[in-house]
Amino acid sequence: MRIAFHGDNAASFTAGFAALLDPGAEISILPNEIQTASDHDAFVTADVIIGNRFSASLPRPSRLRLLQLPSAGYDAIDFAAVPQGAVVCNCFGHENAIAEYVMAALLQQCVPLADADRRLRRGEWAYWAGAPERTHREIGGSTLGLLGFGHIGKEVARRAKAFGMSVYVANRSPVAPSERVDRYFPLATLPAFWSSADSFVITIPLTPDTAGIVGVEAFAAMRSHAVLINVARGPVVDEHALYDALHDNRIGGAVIDTWYQYPTESRPNIAPSARPFDTLSNILMTPHMSGWTDGTIRRRQAAMAENIRRRMHGEVCENIIHGA
Repeated sequence: MRIAFHGDNAASFTAGFAALLDPGAEISILPNEIQTASDHDAFVTADVIIGNRFSASLPRPSRLRLLQLPSAGYDAIDFAAVPQGAVVCNCFGHENAIAEYVMAALLQQCVPLADADRRLRRGEWAYWAGAPERTHREIGGSTLGLLGFGHIGKEVARRAKAFGMSVYVANRSPVAPSERVDRYFPLATLPAFWSSADSFVITIPLTPDTAGIVGVEAFAAMRSHAVLINVARGPVVDEHALYDALHDNRIGGAVIDTWYQYPTESRPNIAPSARPFDTLSNILMTPHMSGWTDGTIRRRQAAMAENIRRRMHGEVCENIIHGA
């Protein structure tokens, strides 16, 4: 069995991976661009390719049985280019890490630890107990809106309820009220959803239907103190509408982890957007890091190895997104 890890992201999962497989597996680690003859041979003869992108511009594998994504998103996969008979699967395992990131972001909005530390070092007792003007806020009792209720949304909801928050969900399929969800909004009622909560977490995948779904109308409907957290894909939130809403202080702030421009080999230090978000004081910017933890890597390694075992033994794979 030949396994090819294609691209820098996929290569992150190779350490210790062989120990999770049946004996005799041959593993190749290939660069983003397939150029050498040996890399070309390893790609076209692979039984399993692990990678985040696939298109007709790549060499065509002749014996591919499984295209395994080491992530949940599949917007860089051209399914029409996948050889017939190959199964395409994604994997998750990042929901715990992203839920912790979201809670850290929410707490950051209310509990100003970094600012209190910075100011006390200058001799300023800015948040000292004993005077009403020095209080800070709590997230308990506030309302959190979740756009999307998949793996990530469910874990965020579980943690939010532990902090005493109300949880409202907007989702394509109905979500029944439960110990995790207080209210459900169909996507047809998004204007009401945007006006209903104090903070919002975007977790839906990027598709033609969801691109720009958080746009001018959404920001116009939000409360003036609302905070937006995006851990989905950047273009789910309209880039220019987001910048304008923050620049004009129409919402309280944003925590953005997924972006509109990403580094390439020719532009390793590219800005994450064409708009100057870095000049704004009401946004916290992070470099698509929310789900990237040692725990995520371990869980995804186990899931990918299990799918390889299943495919090689004629069993049904988990998380099939294309193919039989």
